[in-house]
Amino acid sequence: MLPGPTPGTPVPAAGGGFAVVDVETTGRSPWRHRVVEVAVVLLDERLRPEGEFCTLLDPAGPVGPTHVHRIAQADVEGAPRFREVAPRLLELLAGRVLVGHHVTCDHAFLDREFARIGVALPPVPLLCTMRLARAHLSEAGGFGLAACTEAAGLGRFPAHTALGDARATAGLLRHCLDAPSCPPDDWAAPLREAARVPWPRLGRARSDAAGAVVPQLRREPPYGLRPPGAQPPAAVPTGTGAMDSSA
Repeated sequence: MLPGPTPGTPVPAAGGGFAVVDVETTGRSPWRHRVVEVAVVLLDERLRPEGEFCTLLDPAGPVGPTHVHRIAQADVEGAPRFREVAPRLLELLAGRVLVGHHVTCDHAFLDREFARIGVALPPVPLLCTMRLARAHLSEAGGFGLAACTEAAGLGRFPAHTALGDARATAGLLRHCLDAPSCPPDDWAAPLREAARVPWPRLGRARSDAAGAVVPQLRREPPYGLRPPGAQPPAAVPTGTGAMDSSA
């Protein structure tokens, strides 16, 4: 799997590279359901890790299929709304190729969440690791994320947690792009295109009139589960100018 970012690593400025994203949602429809957890793993043009971001989100309603994503209603108490983390997400995604496993699904949910706050996402280039695996990982017994990472020898990961899935997808991206069967232009062309895309900007959100930064609420490792009786994860600020580096 990808190594974690160095603690205290500054947030990379908007620029080239890849933004590997994953969302956990309250249902299947981007039009009717909401994002309840979002993660972004940043890689530079040479696929080296630059940092990561992850937070639970308050969907302003039921959290949906807890049996799938293991997020309970109590877990999102005190979590930010999407509109509060939207400025940060725009900064992280700007100038980068958007990567995901079945990336059109993640993109559709992000696109609708931004649309709800009046922000139109630009036509960002997408790179799908499911499609890459179909072309360059023929030994996979299936093309779900777990089957692909197993075939690539990347080891186990906490499936259906946004950060676990995003990290696994980043590892799968590196594996597929390193395959001899993968021509460089499969990923060099999207990088060039991403660098030309103009991105909107939003002022940084604050959580109260005193100017406190918006809290980030992140699930505990390794599998998004807490031992019986354990307290929920503490909220940490997202507006400090540094990537969250806890694993």
